[in-house]
Amino acid sequence: MKVGIIGLGKMGKAIAQRLLNARHEVIGFDVNSKILDKAHNIGVKKAKDIKNLAEQVRIFWLMVPAGEIVDKVLEELRPYLIGRDIIVDGGNSKFTDSIRRSENFLKSGVNFLDCGTSGGLRGEDIGFSLMVGGSFEAFQTIQPLLQAIAAPNGFAYMGPSGTGHYVKMVHNGIEYALMQSYAEGFHLLKNGHFKDLNLAKISSVWSHGAVIRSWLLQLCHEIFTEDQRLEHISGRVSESGMAQWTIEDAQKHDIPVQLIEDALEIRFWSQQTGGNYATKIVALLRNKFGGHYVEKE
Repeated sequence: MKVGIIGLGKMGKAIAQRLLNARHEVIGFDVNSKILDKAHNIGVKKAKDIKNLAEQVRIFWLMVPAGEIVDKVLEELRPYLIGRDIIVDGGNSKFTDSIRRSENFLKSGVNFLDCGTSGGLRGEDIGFSLMVGGSFEAFQTIQPLLQAIAAPNGFAYMGPSGTGHYVKMVHNGIEYALMQSYAEGFHLLKNGHFKDLNLAKISSVWSHGAVIRSWLLQLCHEIFTEDQRLEHISGRVSESGMAQWTIEDAQKHDIPVQLIEDALEIRFWSQQTGGNYATKIVALLRNKFGGHYVEKE
């Protein structure tokens, strides 16, 4: 199939690579010419602008930051769209924005799919987890693309418009709480009753057969293999906003999400105080799976 990707940063380029590996044709556009050149080097055909991209494809995959940038790209794209075109927003947009965007495009017969995308930097090698909301017919149309991008059994139709990004939003809320839980446990192991425990050894043992084994735990092991003192790492941890959206929706429906609330509050506290050993681990985990910036001390 032929697909146009708008936004070829870390995630967009990784998605393009998996599509190319599966012998799909990828035409790309990015406002950053250097990023576009890097994508061209792996086989992505370059479009000089949005109009030029729309002259070549009828399926558009967006990998741009959530918020106003998405609307700006969509408005730039709109004049060149025709009925039955498919737009996929693969970023971390708020689900209510995705519902609004889908309704706006529905009037002109254009299908807008919201696709929650998880997998981080390693998605290029092992595949991504894709959660898709919107038209089921459009979902079926792009299944060959989803199959190429996703890990085995790693994609599914979630439901009507907004559900893909809603599921990804809750996924990220869970991610906050999981990382904080691992980090607090290792903080206690580091500075609790015993002072010389080997965290790399512990995380390795736990990764083989323990109830709490996971990819996050494997990343903890990588961190501790490199450094257990973490003396030159800042404990300040940023947040993307998705946990806050999760909490807001939970409160709206009177559903307690105390652990997610606590994890978010700890991030705010870390930004004000510099954090502690546990938040240093969280910062390094975010860097490991997503390439997020880690402050140095």
